[in-house]
Amino acid sequence: MGIHGDDIAKVRASADLVALIGEHTDIKRSGRNWMARCPLHGERTPSLSVNAEKGVYYCFGCQRSGDAITFVQEIEKLDFVGAVESLASRYGVQLRYTTQGEGTTRARKRLLLDAVAEAVDFYHQRLLDSPDAGAARGYLRSRGYDRSVVSAYKLGWAPDSWDELAKHLRLNAADLKDSGLGFVNKADRLQDSFRARIMFPIADERGDFTGFGGRELPGGEGPKYKNTIGEAAVYDKSKLLYGLHAHREGIVKEGEAIICEGYTDVIGFANANILRAVATCGTALTEEHIKLLKRFSADRLVLAFDTDQAGLAAAERVYEWEQKFELDVRVADLPPGVDPDDVAREDPAELARAVQETTPYMRFRMERALAGGDLSSPEGRARSAERAVDVVSEHPDALVRDPYLMEVADRCRVEVSRLRELASKARQKPPATAGRAQQGRAQRGGAQRAGAEREVPNAPDGETQVTRPEATLTDSLATAAEDEAIRLVIDQPDQAARLHASLFGHSVRQEAFQALRDNGFDGAPDRCGPQAADLLRRLAVEGFDADRDDVLAGVARLAGQRTLAGLNRGLRSYEPAADARIEVSRSFTWLKQELEKLDEPATRRRAIDELLPWLVSHAEWRAR
Repeated sequence: MGIHGDDIAKVRASADLVALIGEHTDIKRSGRNWMARCPLHGERTPSLSVNAEKGVYYCFGCQRSGDAITFVQEIEKLDFVGAVESLASRYGVQLRYTTQGEGTTRARKRLLLDAVAEAVDFYHQRLLDSPDAGAARGYLRSRGYDRSVVSAYKLGWAPDSWDELAKHLRLNAADLKDSGLGFVNKADRLQDSFRARIMFPIADERGDFTGFGGRELPGGEGPKYKNTIGEAAVYDKSKLLYGLHAHREGIVKEGEAIICEGYTDVIGFANANILRAVATCGTALTEEHIKLLKRFSADRLVLAFDTDQAGLAAAERVYEWEQKFELDVRVADLPPGVDPDDVAREDPAELARAVQETTPYMRFRMERALAGGDLSSPEGRARSAERAVDVVSEHPDALVRDPYLMEVADRCRVEVSRLRELASKARQKPPATAGRAQQGRAQRGGAQRAGAEREVPNAPDGETQVTRPEATLTDSLATAAEDEAIRLVIDQPDQAARLHASLFGHSVRQEAFQALRDNGFDGAPDRCGPQAADLLRRLAVEGFDADRDDVLAGVARLAGQRTLAGLNRGLRSYEPAADARIEVSRSFTWLKQELEKLDEPATRRRAIDELLPWLVSHAEWRAR
């Protein structure tokens, strides 16, 4: 699929890269640029640098780079067209496609999302004004939800009728079904999916409404909650978290997300001014949910529901996520059998305390195992120890397991060596997930041990590069000087006319400079390969603060030294009396004298003006 280049340029020009990144991580100004912890790979110290003026970013940790479109591609896992469309929708840019008929699939998805959004408005207005929603309004008031809360979360009411929404939307049968809003019943008539329910609209992380959770009024028939059907084309509960879009700023700010079981719990936390709660949509916590939260810099997850219930995945999955995503999973200190929403209404301060005074997930489960036993008798202590060992042995890290085993041994008055033996037997058949985590750690450790070679940061290909044995200090100095020249051209585009790609010794830098000279910075990354594009973005975020003449002299000196070497090889290839040798000798002598003038402030500027064009016209000697 193609989008007109002019429209792509409009999207880039309209996008606020600092604001986009700031939705996923805390970002602060640092001199002319902005710095943040990179949400693309997860880290504890800021290494993502953003040049807002140029609209590009570069991470010195993972070496990823790009512009607003690239960032949206990476963070939202979209293809290029999808990222452009997402930004175009956000900033009000109308897109044109290069071929008639292209965009049909995405256009239909947009139609379905628009239908869900229209249904949100329909249900919401019905709750606010319709006489048949009186009981729903009364119930919500009894839960402490005033009109401001209802409006903030766009709560709604699905009327107790067969097809009022279907008539209002006027969708065909396929679109009604694929939007999740209705279906064709046995009488071959269109019918609404929800009837006589309080509606909780569910938005994705971008803010697009994709489905609903419908709550039955007390005393009603059917299940307490009903969600949008899984077959809906725009609704995937394994990748959705209720409240994420509304509370993403709080999650980014605190580096923490509170995981709830119900939609009302999320709203209860918000009413208590705790704006970082989300809820799964009728499913267990999945790895997709974890990845989604990590995109918003959540390094700590607080579980605010009964961890014995179905809302949580298997324990070994939690431990794997802790290691794989560098997470700290903890459990809120809530009263047993009480929902967060109830605590929020009765004692907001107690709810705040509960999510501040949390317990590590492993300790919570171990305490549960010990709490149910009788520690007053040898038999009771033995049974309690066995239950606790079963829990502790699920953790894949021996350094975590052993302190807990020692604590169990002390509290149950059992030899710790015996418990270690029991734990070892329990782990003889480790879960596959733990095995994968251990294998990943072994691979990472092997990669680190293999590092007899020295890593070179900021390598031109955008990835960590290993030095060659023959690499020298001169190579490093040349690289730095050429990088400075490209920074100069990024900062002062008019200086590009004084330089030429042949003056650069590295092919990636030649490519980067040529793209920069031909297209300007805005167009250059799209006109060169990924290595050169990464280099341009890195240099843009590093900025330019050197003396212009120093930089130009550095380029002339390096190119001149390479030319001297080529001329010297040429001298050895000619007969002593040959006319060509005499000419080469003159060039050699002149060039050497001009290079010496670069070291003198009084003669440097004139030497630069004479050397650069001469070196460009004699580029063939640098290739010898």
